[in-house]
Amino acid sequence: MIAQTAPATRPIAAQSDSPPPFRRRRKPNLHSTLSRVIIALIVIVQVYPLAWLFITSLRTEHDFATGDPFALPKAITFDNYARAFETGNLGMNILNSFIVTMGANLLIVLLGMMAAYALQVLGFRYSKFVRSLFLIGIIVPVQIALVPLFIDYSTINLLDTYPSMIIPLAGFALPMSIYLFSSFFEYIPRETYEAASLDGAGPYRIFGLITLPLSVNTVVTVVLVNSIFIWNDFIFANTFVLSEELKTIPLGLQNYIGAMGKTDWTATFAAVCVTITPLLLVFLVLNKAMIQGLGSGATKG
Repeated sequence: MIAQTAPATRPIAAQSDSPPPFRRRRKPNLHSTLSRVIIALIVIVQVYPLAWLFITSLRTEHDFATGDPFALPKAITFDNYARAFETGNLGMNILNSFIVTMGANLLIVLLGMMAAYALQVLGFRYSKFVRSLFLIGIIVPVQIALVPLFIDYSTINLLDTYPSMIIPLAGFALPMSIYLFSSFFEYIPRETYEAASLDGAGPYRIFGLITLPLSVNTVVTVVLVNSIFIWNDFIFANTFVLSEELKTIPLGLQNYIGAMGKTDWTATFAAVCVTITPLLLVFLVLNKAMIQGLGSGATKG
């Protein structure tokens, strides 16, 4: 009887002794690299002026006048900020700009949203033609309205008041705001309005309970875009404001120009840093809210 022998088994090599597999390096993507370079250049162009402005506001007046204006400060001082408030009425200027900006934005959002709601959602005969008339206002320059508005304001005693600045700022911003709201209302499903109508909701209730909550992202965008221009407005404020008590920030910066055109540059830069800080904070807050609002829609959830 022949004994059966067990088959020979091959020794299993330990996995830890085997060399790691060779991974092929990915070739750099030209499009991705170019995009990163462009983004970095844009960031540098946007951030560098703000950084230089803040650094210059901390330099002494003698250091800025005698040295390189683009060099780093030899000594840091906060006296420029104290002198900025002493030289000009900076606190009152900021308050006036805040009142004008908030008042104009309130009119822009309310009137623009209601006009777009009537044109796009409710609809009526020749609504597209009326919308086109509003859009023509985008190409109308603000300079042609200065003299007629000045004459009208002087007739009704509206010169040197907050409404004299708020009304034209809101009026010239309405065409673009109506366009933005109308474009957004196109993406709200008609079934949403039809379901609300079947439940007995009228146009005012639909506007308050459906259209307004869904338009948060568009409201934030409109406020963000218009606040930048209204906060920095110089034309209307310089034309319709006559007293020191109602001067906004662009007009208040003229107080730092002394006799014979001498300008206190370091105090001016400090004042500009103070005045742009609220605008930057509003931009950051609204930008975050806008990103969050873009993720919501009428059919989400």
